[in-house]
Amino acid sequence: MRWPVRLILALAGCAIFTTPAGAQGLDFETGGKLLLTRGITSVDGAGGGGITPWALITGNETDRGIGGTAHYTRVDVPDYTFEAYGGAVGFYDRFEVSYTRQEFDTGETGAALGIGDGFTFGQDIYGAKYRIAGDAVYGQDTWLPQIAVGALYKEADHGALLGALGAEDASGVEVYASATKLLLAQSLLFNATLRYTDANQNGLLGFGGQEDMQIQPEVSLGYQLSRRLIIGGEYRFKPDNLAFAKEDDWVDLFAAYAINDHATVTAAYADLGSIATFDDQRGLYLSLQLGF
Repeated sequence: MRWPVRLILALAGCAIFTTPAGAQGLDFETGGKLLLTRGITSVDGAGGGGITPWALITGNETDRGIGGTAHYTRVDVPDYTFEAYGGAVGFYDRFEVSYTRQEFDTGETGAALGIGDGFTFGQDIYGAKYRIAGDAVYGQDTWLPQIAVGALYKEADHGALLGALGAEDASGVEVYASATKLLLAQSLLFNATLRYTDANQNGLLGFGGQEDMQIQPEVSLGYQLSRRLIIGGEYRFKPDNLAFAKEDDWVDLFAAYAINDHATVTAAYADLGSIATFDDQRGLYLSLQLGF
């Protein structure tokens, strides 16, 4: 087991047993959150929006128990297909750990890139997030947002090929801080995230290249049309490290609907810009999240 995974598991153990509930033993109380307040699932597996993590903790648990989610996400753009699937566990609405597998199918574009028809890039992502301040739901009488810090360890396939494309490494660690403010009376959600990263195309094309690690901002805005439906948009700034291909920022417009307490479906229009020399990669994002 690689050291970043060991570190994430160690942090999970510390977080569980240093909470007041954890000190009394594990309590698998898995319900109690308002609809949509566990967030949907980001492409990296963290609780949040579609393309950026929020400070919300995954799962339906309150501060008295443990919950979790499982998710499947697919994005279809003109020249590529992206899929992600995995799960996450939330402890006492304070700490979460997650795992996601991402696969990026080049389809017929792979032949044009010289790597073979249907060539698939992939990576495994292990994540951890800890809420350090605030409460998005119960902090309605203060301007303090819910604040969380997190880390993502990403390990991409095909290290030799990624090196030939200009990446320095096939694996890397990203760290981030997120602040989420939920205004229930106004049905508004605001999120801002700062991510320290050198990932190329989210890590699928490796890490590093022409630039060092940088802080990249990410923002989300949502409006809740009903207790079950939220619409909004996100913008994620990206590094641009590979000499052979420009990398653009990501943007999406989304709608997330809570079918019931356990299932949420999200649809979005996603603009991923230029990917591996192919421009105008815009298309449909669909995601299903199951929570308990």
